[in-house]
Amino acid sequence: MRRIILLLIFFVCSGIAWGQKANFEQAERFYDTRWNTLSGSMEVTPCFIEGNDEFWYAYKMGDGVYCYYYVNPKRWVKRKLFDQELLRKSLEKSTGKIIQKGSLSLHNISVSKGGTLVAFNYDQRDFEYDVEKNVLVPQKKKDRVVPVKQKSQLFGKLSPDGAYVAYVKRHDLYVMRVKDFVEIRLTTDGERYFSYGKLDSDTSGNIGYTRAEWFGDSKKMYVIREDLRKVGELPLISSSGERPTVQMYKCALAGEKHVPQYEASVFDIATGKQVKVKMEKWKDQLLWLSYAGKCSDQLFIQRKKRTREELEICAVNTETGDVRVVIHEEGYPYLNDELYSIAYLNDASEILWWSERSGWGNYYLYDSSGRLKNQVTSGQWTSGKIVKIDTAKRMLYFEGHGQVEGGNPYYARLNRVNLDGKGKVEVLTPEEGNHRVVFSPSGRYFVDTYSRPDLEPQSVLRDCAGRSMFVLEKSDLSKVYAEGWRKPECFTVKAADGKTDLYGVMWKPMDFDSTRRYPIITYVYPGPWTEYIPLNFELVSASGTTGLAQLGFVVVCFGNRGGSPYRGRDYHCFGYGNLRDYSLADNKYGLEQLMRRYSFIDSTKVGIFGHSGGGAMSVAAICTYPDFYTAAVASSGNYDNTIFDYGWSEIHHGIKEVVKDGEVSFEFDIPTHMELAKNLKGHLMLVTGDADNTVNPANTYRMVSALILAKKDFELVVLPGQRHGYMGFAKEYYSRKMWQHFTRYLLDK
Repeated sequence: MRRIILLLIFFVCSGIAWGQKANFEQAERFYDTRWNTLSGSMEVTPCFIEGNDEFWYAYKMGDGVYCYYYVNPKRWVKRKLFDQELLRKSLEKSTGKIIQKGSLSLHNISVSKGGTLVAFNYDQRDFEYDVEKNVLVPQKKKDRVVPVKQKSQLFGKLSPDGAYVAYVKRHDLYVMRVKDFVEIRLTTDGERYFSYGKLDSDTSGNIGYTRAEWFGDSKKMYVIREDLRKVGELPLISSSGERPTVQMYKCALAGEKHVPQYEASVFDIATGKQVKVKMEKWKDQLLWLSYAGKCSDQLFIQRKKRTREELEICAVNTETGDVRVVIHEEGYPYLNDELYSIAYLNDASEILWWSERSGWGNYYLYDSSGRLKNQVTSGQWTSGKIVKIDTAKRMLYFEGHGQVEGGNPYYARLNRVNLDGKGKVEVLTPEEGNHRVVFSPSGRYFVDTYSRPDLEPQSVLRDCAGRSMFVLEKSDLSKVYAEGWRKPECFTVKAADGKTDLYGVMWKPMDFDSTRRYPIITYVYPGPWTEYIPLNFELVSASGTTGLAQLGFVVVCFGNRGGSPYRGRDYHCFGYGNLRDYSLADNKYGLEQLMRRYSFIDSTKVGIFGHSGGGAMSVAAICTYPDFYTAAVASSGNYDNTIFDYGWSEIHHGIKEVVKDGEVSFEFDIPTHMELAKNLKGHLMLVTGDADNTVNPANTYRMVSALILAKKDFELVVLPGQRHGYMGFAKEYYSRKMWQHFTRYLLDK
């Protein structure tokens, strides 16, 4: 009720500015998440039975009724798990309550092998149901197991053998012997912002969780500490409470001298000895755990240069701290973090390594000494996420992007290939769509759910060779379509080079009339870690594009060079050294193609909006092409990458390593959006949360200052208490402020 009243007040107060052209009722109707309640389930989630390939699943039909199924892949069997009507009547008799037909909803389900016995909870009571005999037996309430006093007192990370528990006190690492509660202090150099604990800001002196981890044999622990002591702070002003307060948080900025430092150590529990790992090589390098084995002599740590074009995997001697370089990798202009992958096989006797050394992401197999055994995948397409490795059959299952000619390269398809690299890569899920798979415990079968923005989801059972056994379910959207919902449309345009295909999605009003002319609004995110192009079927878009279109707009979203990492190194590195401007020409050129292609698009009224990097892109676009874009909404944008996280800015714009008189330093120079403020002609709305510790609000305030100095008219919306992702009423308010902005300047103008 409170939400409805707020919305009514908002619309009444905005009514004069909004006029009568925007279809507010339709926008509200198709913005509401209730559409998800009108549909059936969107995928099958298999629940495997007792570690076998048999499974059961629950699936909501279009009429809202949940159905339960049992599947035995080996016998090609799919049947209802039980007769719902018989079970309903049995439950009525047992509980004494009337249960409406089709309303049966069970919880905490477990199924026996063969699917003959089903245990579940209904109406806060436990039951066991014999499917074949139609016998329902209420279960007695299980007595709660009260742990012995000694066990209940333990806090922290218990060693695999249960002999010790590890924790921190005042930032130092301790272990306690469980049998007699003897406490052993392992370190004395822990302090705030260089802690062995998980919370660097904890100064209370209380016991806390440690970031140290146990080896499988319980003999040793390892830890990588992050040193933030010299890293500068950024402020946030909290307006809540009796008086405003300033909150500070650590954040290294691009080009700064003081950035996080890292130290790795190994602890021998029996002797209490700390061995510091000799990982020093590059100034301001980053360290990550790569692999810790079952035995405490197996430890691999990764180090990477601050300039991000070079890294090494090092094997650690846990007795001496010495390291041996196993794999050395270089990739220019930077190494791809988004798809980077490594897998250790048979307790590190082999290493499966992902690399873009050919310009395309492929897998390579090494032995434990670092010798390359063979290339596993190849071709001018991207080998993506590892799904499963069958070490017994020497087979790799992974997601592939772009290997189907003419297909959308963003869609993930399941592939398999021999680890020795011999034989062809087999595409196991060839249908055009984005595939999400779940393997059975044995690896002999998998459930494949696939969809596209313009294709309803369906779930198929396949064997490990990709052969379709039978369709499990197709989403039932009959009620949704009956209410007037229509699918978005997929399209392609060319990038500004006239050659590269860009893939996108278009949303139209549900009452679309091809004889009318509609303003066009583009939703943007430039990358380069990802592109916010929808890949799966969705009823209500997470970006709000579905609801926005209903006001009377054509809304589109498509990629740009420099965006997705799934299309090879040249594509995702296109924007390197040009972090502010690289995406702009492609967006403008793509929109111009759509305007020529479709007569229903009004080329004189163009809007653009985005969040975070999309907000930065929106401001850059309306200021770079002031005669093309009419209106923009930019939320939480990083308009000044010199005050944004050093890692992201330095990786994708580039930082120069300078050596002078034997001293290493770094230089960083990037144009800011403030330099573009003087070009603004259109109508810009800036939005930020005042508690954003991802993109500090200072980014927005600097943009505001530049616009004021340039004597430009604009709108500023500050959302109190909101961080980078807006939540609750603030999110609702932001969405409708955006509707108001675009309606005023694109529809009422």
